[in-house]
Amino acid sequence: MINFSTFYSIIAQNRLNHWLRDLPTQLHVWENTHVHGKLASWMRILDKLPEIKTNNIELKERVEIGNADELSNGETKKLENLLQKFHPWRKGPFDIYGVHIDTEWRSDWKWDRVLTHISPLKYRYVLDVGCGNGYHLWRMLGEGATFVVGIDPNDLFLCQFEAVRHFTPHDKNIHLLPLGIQTLPKLQSFDTVFSMGVLYHRRSPMDHITQLQDQLVEGGELVLETLIIDGDENTVLVPQDRYAKMHNIWFLPSAKALKLWLEKCAFEDVRIVDINDTLTQEQRSTDWMRNESLADYLDPNDPTKTIEGYPAPKRALFIAQKSIQSLN
Repeated sequence: MINFSTFYSIIAQNRLNHWLRDLPTQLHVWENTHVHGKLASWMRILDKLPEIKTNNIELKERVEIGNADELSNGETKKLENLLQKFHPWRKGPFDIYGVHIDTEWRSDWKWDRVLTHISPLKYRYVLDVGCGNGYHLWRMLGEGATFVVGIDPNDLFLCQFEAVRHFTPHDKNIHLLPLGIQTLPKLQSFDTVFSMGVLYHRRSPMDHITQLQDQLVEGGELVLETLIIDGDENTVLVPQDRYAKMHNIWFLPSAKALKLWLEKCAFEDVRIVDINDTLTQEQRSTDWMRNESLADYLDPNDPTKTIEGYPAPKRALFIAQKSIQSLN
């Protein structure tokens, strides 16, 4: 089982020390409920990863660990076979000792869009809610963040993150915990909180916004990216059954409606900084994600609509600041 003791010892010495009142108990419960099933087999694969050290790590422009010439052809093939066992890889891409993990999402494209609008991450404590396998955590670290924490309850994503981190064991400033945002206490300790691709999965979007706010310091920055539809401040789509074949989609507001929601939750300086259509070049099936992807979710006769007839996926990026008054 994954050992979280290093994380405990680190936060005991920083501004997150009050989290220790709740976190060990929560992770103990998680450990006791995940002793069987696929997690055990994924852990065995983690144990088989080769012990390699490298000085070649690039996190600012991409996530690249090691070079191809540091392994023999046979070692590279063995590494690739092991990493493939964590299929499907959703977020990325990653390059590990010459093995190119071509993930379903070109998450680097999203990061390029986000990075131009957010406050510099250097020296910041950063939380990424619903972080998937942690691709963006590495990019945040590459921007100079002091301490980066991701939370996501998906066991496979945790193991994918640990597979990547296996090759950078010296870095103690990046961590992924198998938790959902609803389990976090009001930490009020992060300078920047990201929620990207999460809001539409929440039954209560206003509660989610409040939970994000509870993790920020005074004046801290929220970076929220989510699916939206066209419309005015009163436009919200509630899919009857599935949206783009996803059954756990609850609310798709217009950008103007979501801006109003954020302001109603006492966020200040709320800005809609980017709106873009999700393209099949950005989300697609690959050798590392061989399941259905965006092209299968769209109407084959009209790609402006989902297979159910709803507007095709469009995403908006919001930046907002937590007001001091919201603490009262």
